[in-house]
Amino acid sequence: MNPRKILCASHGTDGARVAEEAALALCGQGCLFHHLMVVPDLWKGMMGDDWLNNAATRDRYGKYLESQLDREVAAVVDRLGESVQQRAAEFSFETRLGKPADCLLAACLREQPDLVIIGSPRPKGMPGLRSRMEMETLVRGLSAPLLVIPYPTV
Repeated sequence: MNPRKILCASHGTDGARVAEEAALALCGQGCLFHHLMVVPDLWKGMMGDDWLNNAATRDRYGKYLESQLDREVAAVVDRLGESVQQRAAEFSFETRLGKPADCLLAACLREQPDLVIIGSPRPKGMPGLRSRMEMETLVRGLSAPLLVIPYPTV
């Protein structure tokens, strides 16, 4: 397999990092590595209105959440961008807020990749946020091959 354009959707978790490593292993000289990070739309509702009782506090908290997410995205993008450049390949990225499958399908329409790589769902009992990739929606809508990398074993 020698793809010229890879779309890797990840978000920095253990499972996503395994998908990133698989994508990097397939990324050779001259390849374009496009990274998609989806911030699930459930974050839109994370304003804590039950304890934020005035507009100024809600605004400050919203800005804090956004800046925290921005820092986390920047760390992933910096790490991946450096790894891709070490392979003499091109790197591009985008961050979207929404439903993971819908955002990935839209990115595929724009980018027209040869291969899409994602991590598998986190196994039951593992801690962390489950962003709920709708696999049926994704598989039905993709026009490129999909490689799903298994969650790392302990």
